[in-house]
Amino acid sequence: MTDVSRVIRLYKTFSLFNGLLWWLPIFYLYQRQVGLSDGEIFGIQSIYYVAFLLLDIPASVLADRFDYRKFLVAGAGTLLLANLAPVLWPSYFGFLSHFLLTAVAYSLTSGAGSAYLYEYLHRRGADDRYRQAEGGARAYSLVGRIVCLPAAGLLMQWYMPSPYLLSALSVGVAAVVAMRLPPLPGDQPHEKAEKWGSLGPSWVLLRKSRMLILLMVQGVAVFTLVRILQSNLFQPILDSKQLPVAAFGLVMAGTTVFEALGAARPSWPRRYLGDIRAIFALTLIMGGCLALVVPAGLAATIACLCVFSFSSGLAFPIQRQLINNAITDPRCRATLLSLESLIDRAVCALVILALGSYLSAGKMNEFLILVAIGTAVLMGALVSLIYLVKRQQRVPSLKGT
Repeated sequence: MTDVSRVIRLYKTFSLFNGLLWWLPIFYLYQRQVGLSDGEIFGIQSIYYVAFLLLDIPASVLADRFDYRKFLVAGAGTLLLANLAPVLWPSYFGFLSHFLLTAVAYSLTSGAGSAYLYEYLHRRGADDRYRQAEGGARAYSLVGRIVCLPAAGLLMQWYMPSPYLLSALSVGVAAVVAMRLPPLPGDQPHEKAEKWGSLGPSWVLLRKSRMLILLMVQGVAVFTLVRILQSNLFQPILDSKQLPVAAFGLVMAGTTVFEALGAARPSWPRRYLGDIRAIFALTLIMGGCLALVVPAGLAATIACLCVFSFSSGLAFPIQRQLINNAITDPRCRATLLSLESLIDRAVCALVILALGSYLSAGKMNEFLILVAIGTAVLMGALVSLIYLVKRQQRVPSLKGT
């Protein structure tokens, strides 16, 4: 096995175990059972996003300055502690601690993971393998969820804290795998960083690259749609369609199959549209699926969720490739990737605050329609701006970008 293949295999394994969140289908119901109100539940999630905003950039500056691998290990270790918090402290403050520690964990890994993979493959002359490797890693993570999610409801009924205990065990394995990742070949750019780390080069690159800024904004749309559906609206939508709670995990596993299929084949849309056109088309499809859920019955709702998931699976590695290609200075790769994540979560924090109000007022359908309309308007504006930037750069076509 070549060094490149070994790194890709280890990275996929890390993604698999670090993404095994057994509690994902039941965390809302779990919090309700321990006595939290809807306001407290969504308030905690908003605090989570704010905490991530404050932590993500400093953590990624340090990752660019030092060692991506150490941050992956630290992130997995912190996530282990986060998953134990609801077990040891089943209360409002226990779940607040859980989400705050989760914010710390993801701030440590959000930029470092993709930065490590992209830089390693780039230095080994294997740039063409990045998109498939990133998509494969996401597919591994999703396949792991397919296996564990259907059991979440039954595990909770058998022993209530078991989904959190199994999540802690899984990320412990991820920490061990991260320790086995080899160092980046050649000189380490973060060892030569200037006094203020990667902030200076990051700011310079952002000022010079309007295309990078536009692609980051587009990434916000994908992330926000996926986050609000999978983490915040999945359970309320199924509950509104009178699906039994015991089947929530099964439906989530089914939709995750479609997301994994998309993540494993990110090159499919590129054959016909090119990367930029593909990512915009997929984002519009995702927004449209949310709107179609409003009039749909249970079967049609599940079909919409499957199409949404397949589209998001295709979109993620394509979007990662576009962003990484636009980052021309390797000294600030993790910082800029985390800056995008920071903007993503800032928007999510605002959207979730609005979501809590809409759900409390029984207006989930109105919220879904507004999100779909907002997505369409944003995509139209971004397409126009990207064509304008391309024209100014004298690039005649988006095909194959």
